[in-house]
Amino acid sequence: MGQNDTAWQALFEKYGILRSIQSSGFFFISASQIKEFREPRLMTKFDHRVNLPVPFSENRLAILPVSRSEYMISTFNAYQQFEDSSNVPTQRVKIPSYIQSLMPKFLVSEAIALNYANACGILSDFLEDSSIVPTVSGRMGSGIFSFDIDSQTGKENVSVHNSQIEIDAAYEGTKYLSLFEAKRDISEDFLVRQLYYPYRTWSDRVTKPVKTIFLVFSNGIFHLYEYKFKSLMDYNSLQLVKQKDYIISTEITKSDIEQLFKAVAVEPEPNLSFPQANSMARIINLIELLAEHPMTKNSITEKYAFNARQTNYYTDADRYLGLIEKFHSQDGNIIFQLSRLGRHIMSLDYRERQLAIVTQILKHKAFHDSLEICLRTGEIPDKNKVIEIMKSSNLYQVGSDSTFFRRASTIIRWITWIMELIN
Repeated sequence: MGQNDTAWQALFEKYGILRSIQSSGFFFISASQIKEFREPRLMTKFDHRVNLPVPFSENRLAILPVSRSEYMISTFNAYQQFEDSSNVPTQRVKIPSYIQSLMPKFLVSEAIALNYANACGILSDFLEDSSIVPTVSGRMGSGIFSFDIDSQTGKENVSVHNSQIEIDAAYEGTKYLSLFEAKRDISEDFLVRQLYYPYRTWSDRVTKPVKTIFLVFSNGIFHLYEYKFKSLMDYNSLQLVKQKDYIISTEITKSDIEQLFKAVAVEPEPNLSFPQANSMARIINLIELLAEHPMTKNSITEKYAFNARQTNYYTDADRYLGLIEKFHSQDGNIIFQLSRLGRHIMSLDYRERQLAIVTQILKHKAFHDSLEICLRTGEIPDKNKVIEIMKSSNLYQVGSDSTFFRRASTIIRWITWIMELIN
């Protein structure tokens, strides 16, 4: 169990939180009560459902701030799944040639990513507004409002009195005020409060319509979602208005991939688990996050949209590619950090970084031989052919047919990612 799990378990026991919720439907807890066991800022920030501590996840609970010093716990439906992105419109973008300080390798924060999106014309295109300028951002008070939210027992009414909100960016044009929540970690869902509280706050302060935009940036791709709330008073009334991806152009050609394929020498398999991590986007996202600083296994699981099993899968995948290292701290924590190679790759320009990651993949026979079929036939090999290649690749501790079958999905997904790099 992580530190949040342990601390919340102690709070639930000390204050009889679950009994109170079962009898009255909710429980109010103060920041000072939470601080008895751990800092409130660490104990109340759960951006994704998977981050919720065990007492919350086991009892289908969530927590919302109602003031600067008090929180409400109930069976709230506080999160929203991101929509399927398989058929999302995609547009390639380039930074203007005269801009030198916004190179893709320097996009190390949400604020800088937003500046890049603005400089590339992404924001004006997506917002469909003219003369947009950055306006309010940062932490501020919410003012006073109330709303209804879905719970297991029906609609729950929540009153908010000057809670702290944070807006990553706001852009105002001639027609709209657009409020942004920006993230650098890829996830399956998000906390609706991050859009709803700013929306309620600023809907009372301006007369023009307020748009709420969620932006996720990782590995040169800007994923933008525009949501609207059908009812001002209903937290769960949000609907997706539109969704679009913008990709920084790499100018990688099929010839580049073919030349790289011929140049890479296959190496012996490492004594590491063969990857079971299908999302190359999340593999790269993890090294982007570790580029800021090393992290414990628990902090990766608590802060980002990973459960404990996914943390194992994706850290193992990055270790397999030689991009990160694992070691134990003096207090027994498992620490992950970028390897020397990982730091070098993260320092490269965007195009070269992508090709360097492809190089690390192709050093492994199962991936190298699978890509060879793809380049020769123009088609991704099927699972049976991939398994045949795997069985001739001397993989570490992969023996049963069921394991070969599961791992083959990773090969197919990674090869597909390589081919999708081609402009």
